[in-house]
Amino acid sequence: MPTFTAPDGTQLAYHLTGHGEPLVVLPGGPMRASEYLGDLGGLDGHRQLVLLDLRGTGQSAVPRDPTTYRCDRLVDDVEALRVRLGLERMDVLAHSAGGSLAMRYAASYPERVARLALITATPWALGMPATVEDRLEAARLREDEPWFADAYPAFEAAWTGQGPQDDDMMAYAPFFYGRWDAAARAHMAADEHQVNEEASELYGSEGAYDPPATRAALGGLGAPVLVYAAELDGGPRPALARRVADLFPRAEFAVQRGAGHYPWLDDPEWFVGRVAEFFARG
Repeated sequence: MPTFTAPDGTQLAYHLTGHGEPLVVLPGGPMRASEYLGDLGGLDGHRQLVLLDLRGTGQSAVPRDPTTYRCDRLVDDVEALRVRLGLERMDVLAHSAGGSLAMRYAASYPERVARLALITATPWALGMPATVEDRLEAARLREDEPWFADAYPAFEAAWTGQGPQDDDMMAYAPFFYGRWDAAARAHMAADEHQVNEEASELYGSEGAYDPPATRAALGGLGAPVLVYAAELDGGPRPALARRVADLFPRAEFAVQRGAGHYPWLDDPEWFVGRVAEFFARG
C-alpha cells in the first residue's frame, strides 16, 4: 500500500487498482474510506484508479490537529498526492461530498486539473446544498417499490427532524440505491465501519467553504468538467446538478436513468462507458 506525507506530517495512504493512465479518485461520505468505491463498476479496466484515503479514514493516519478534517484544509493533501504521483496535471474523479473537495482543489490549483468528473457530487462548496424537499421529492419517485411504505416515514423523519427518529440508516437506505438488492445492502452495511464520524462532522464546519470565491474561480476553469447526476438521487437532484454544470465554462452534463447515489452499482456498464469516454478524450 503506497503512502505519502501531507504538508503537516500526517501519513496518508492511497490504493491502486487497474492499469493505464492514473485517475485520482476522491471519496465522499463525507470522510468515508475509499474502499466503498471498489473498482467503480469496472472503470479500472480503462484507467489506473488512485483511490485516496482521506486523513483519518481507511489506512491513512489520524492527524494531530482535528481541524485539518475541514474540507478546505484537505486541499493541500490532494496537491501533495499529485506531487507524490509526479503528475504535472491530473485527471480527477470525485464522488458525493468529495465533489466539494474537488471543486475547492480546482479553484486553488486550476492549472493542475486536466479533466474533472463530479459524480453525484454534493455542491456545498458552491453554496448550493440539496434541500430537504429535493430529497423528499426524489424519495417519492420510489413509491411503487415494495419497501417504500416502511422506509419513507423513517427517511422523512431523518431529513425533517419531525416524527420518530431512527438512528439505523438501514431503515431508509433503499432510497440511496437504484436497486435495493444484496449488493446494495452489503454496500450500505459497510458504511458503519468505513466513516470517521468525528471527521465527518468537521468536514463542513465553519470556514470549510467560500462559495463566492469558489464560484468565481471555477468560472474561469479551463479544464473540461463532467457533471454526472442520477435520476433517483436526492442529493443532488438532476436539476441542481444541471445548475452546477452551468457554472463551468467547459462542462457537460449527464443523467443516469434508474440510478441512485452510487450509480456504478446500479448499471456498471452504462456508468463506465460514459465516464471512460469522457476521460479518454485526453
